[in-house]
Amino acid sequence: MGIKKKQETTPTEHVERSAYRIRIVMYFVLFLASVVILRAFYIQVIKHNYYTSLADRQYVSSARASFDRGNIFLSHRNGDPIPAAQLITEYRIAIDPTVIVDKEAAYNTLNSYVTLDKEEFFAKASKINDPYEEIAKDVGEDTVALIRAKKIKGVSFVKDSKRAYPQNDIGSKVFGFVGNNGVRVGGQYGIEKYYDDVLSRDSLGHTINFFAELFTDVEKTIISNQNQEEGDLVLTIDVEVERALHSALVETKKQWNSDTVGGIIMDPQTGAILAMDGLPSFNPNKYGEVKDQSVFSNQLISGVYEMGSIIKPITMASALDAGAVNEQTTYNDTGFRDLNGYKVKNFDGKARGPNTPIQTILDKSLNVGTVFLVEQLGAKKFAEYFKEFGIGEDTGIDLPSEASGLTKNLDSKVFVDSATAGFGQGIAITPIQTIRALAVLGNGGVLVNPHVVDTIIYKNGETKKVVANNGTQVITKESSEKISRMLVHVVDTALANGARKMDHYSVAAKTGTAQMVKPGGGYYDDRYLHSFFGYFPAYEPKYIIFLFQTYPKGAEYASATLTEPFYKMVKFLISYYEVPPDR
Repeated sequence: MGIKKKQETTPTEHVERSAYRIRIVMYFVLFLASVVILRAFYIQVIKHNYYTSLADRQYVSSARASFDRGNIFLSHRNGDPIPAAQLITEYRIAIDPTVIVDKEAAYNTLNSYVTLDKEEFFAKASKINDPYEEIAKDVGEDTVALIRAKKIKGVSFVKDSKRAYPQNDIGSKVFGFVGNNGVRVGGQYGIEKYYDDVLSRDSLGHTINFFAELFTDVEKTIISNQNQEEGDLVLTIDVEVERALHSALVETKKQWNSDTVGGIIMDPQTGAILAMDGLPSFNPNKYGEVKDQSVFSNQLISGVYEMGSIIKPITMASALDAGAVNEQTTYNDTGFRDLNGYKVKNFDGKARGPNTPIQTILDKSLNVGTVFLVEQLGAKKFAEYFKEFGIGEDTGIDLPSEASGLTKNLDSKVFVDSATAGFGQGIAITPIQTIRALAVLGNGGVLVNPHVVDTIIYKNGETKKVVANNGTQVITKESSEKISRMLVHVVDTALANGARKMDHYSVAAKTGTAQMVKPGGGYYDDRYLHSFFGYFPAYEPKYIIFLFQTYPKGAEYASATLTEPFYKMVKFLISYYEVPPDR
């Protein structure tokens, strides 16, 4: 009986069997991978909220800790930038009820560093099946270090990056704040909103989940910012000037109990904003506590007002520049004019008589004289000049929600509409439009571009200096000098009967008082808008100041309510910037 010989495997069969084994292993690996992926998808997407509540939240916390955003800096004359908006590190404190043995001891120790509600703490500490319960938030690093040293079992700390505003309510209408608009975390209002593409970082406001991104279209719901140039901002706003303006506004509002008060200080040569603020205001560190969200809006950019008599110098400059009048021109002031049934009168109803110099129109703020100027100029030419001054158009300032104004009366075919516009009635414009137009009077006749950002410092180390475009020449340099002389005369002889003349500094200025418009039309008899503008040194001005307030109580005219804060700012600027005398 012979032995059966084992059949040898051919090379081809050997390869096929090896390939079969490899396929089996691959299928098994793919099966395991699929199980892992599907399980991960189930946990991280379908049951995300459930497991998040059970876990120690380290992934979500990591995302919050990686929250990043560019800084906003205020300028300072010594060159050192001061933070206006920055990131700070704070912590949430959490407990694990499953490992805490002595609740009373844990509470007593923790409560000695952070104030805790005892009933709430014990309710959370008693959830024996819950490994994570937050008991405190916004805790500083120093406090956390002290608690860590106690080594309390079952206590953990989660680091957060948080947006902070060191100046609190100073300048908050300009800076805005970072918040969640329901879609993403980003800049809300002010600079935070306007420059959101520069300040934002890729991780801002998003908890990125790999599996959610892999299996869903969640990426389409996230605002992409991959191509942005990320950086920090250095503002034209000087921290000390901003603080001084804020202080002056607070005092003014308190003294006169006005509804709103605001101010802008600008370099009339470049349009650089040195300070801007308005009241009522808010603390952006606590914006969630604000009940009236209208305070978030910046009325200096978005509010439109009939400015009253501070518009008269623009009418005068236009007439001078067009050659319709000269500095020696006189007119007959009758005290009132009847314009097709609409009576225009001087503030006191008094006539100044024949041969009244046009200088008196500004000295005494005469409406009848302003009507004369518009007549000499002609309604069409008058409207053209006002539009050249930027009245009724956006300034292009780098802040959001700028209003254009209500200036259709400039295009009216009825002369009375032009006449009243000449003294700031019947047209409503923004404070930023106003200061821009008034700067033309003193800077040689150029319409500048207001801006609040001086430099952008990009993450790659490059810097971009914001250079204002060359402005449009509105009136000649000679006309600018003429109207400046007239406004210096107002200060030296008429304002407080010359008591506000400064011996060593020339100041060009004018006040304005306007009846406030009723919501349904017409004017209040007892509510006024007060305004005050001025620039100095008058013939080569470095600073222009604009102040206004609505419905001040206890005084009818702006000269009574805004002269003091104006000169307070003038004296501060002279001292702070060491402005040399010009006379």
